[in-house]
Amino acid sequence: MFKYLFNADNLAKVFRGKFIALLCDSGYYLPPNTPTSWVADCHHVGKGDSALTYLARYLYRGVINENNILSIHHDQVTFQYQYSQTKQYKTITEHATAFLWRVLQHVLPKGFRRARNYGFLHGNAKRTLKRLQLMLHVVLPPIAPAPKQGVCCPQCKAYMTLYLMRRAQRVIIGYPV
Repeated sequence: MFKYLFNADNLAKVFRGKFIALLCDSGYYLPPNTPTSWVADCHHVGKGDSALTYLARYLYRGVINENNILSIHHDQVTFQYQYSQTKQYKTITEHATAFLWRVLQHVLPKGFRRARNYGFLHGNAKRTLKRLQLMLHVVLPPIAPAPKQGVCCPQCKAYMTLYLMRRAQRVIIGYPV
């Protein structure tokens, strides 16, 4: 007999109820043809190495690189990370359950993608984003062009006028500033 905190069917019902309640509180609603029974995919993956092997697929280009996990010894996981402000590497040793909790907070559900590189937020999706803005009647204020600063002559300190500039094989024609 497996030792789960919740039965998978009950977990799916509770998750669906809480999810829909939070959506409604935020002013969103599910379409009327949304299925009423959801699937909560629960599998017993074992303990120790088998559990880490199961979670390893979520670590690929995700939360932490395998090379940054320095050691696993007596339920203690030692790993390093790069501190964003100083760009220096720091090391943390914590209990395996705390480490797994830290990792699982960043795991996306099946079928979800990172928003920064998928869909209309993708760098190459400017046309799709523009189309969405037109469909949703989004009016963005125009961006005021920043005035170009002139270049001062190092000798006389007067502003110089650019007429022609050559950069490798490319010729750039300029206009007086």
